[in-house]
Amino acid sequence: MSAFSRAAVPAVQLFVSACLLAATSGASQAGDVKAGRAKAMMCQACHGLDGLSKTPDAPNIAGQIEPYLVTQLQEFKSGLRKNDAMSVVAPSLSDKDIDDLAAYFAAIEISVGKLPGQ
Repeated sequence: MSAFSRAAVPAVQLFVSACLLAATSGASQAGDVKAGRAKAMMCQACHGLDGLSKTPDAPNIAGQIEPYLVTQLQEFKSGLRKNDAMSVVAPSLSDKDIDDLAAYFAAIEISVGKLPGQ
């Protein structure tokens, strides 16, 4: 085996591991969009039922990818990520609630109109 190919092995192994992790992590996060919509009523004051921020301190969450939303909600729930409003809401969420909310907000289609400078 050449020096180059020996050096590439760890990078290839890391890449394959990351792909496998990404492929398997999405399978466990199959939330119910309809149930998520019903639960999203508690989110609407800040994020809107459409996932578009209604307050300056709340991010737009519509169209975000489901695993990202799950991770963020889990981190708010555990206290790893801090926010005054989310520290009130997130602790009461079950794992199913988190999956359902993530599925709902991820399912919202976002379109971009005119980009600035065009």
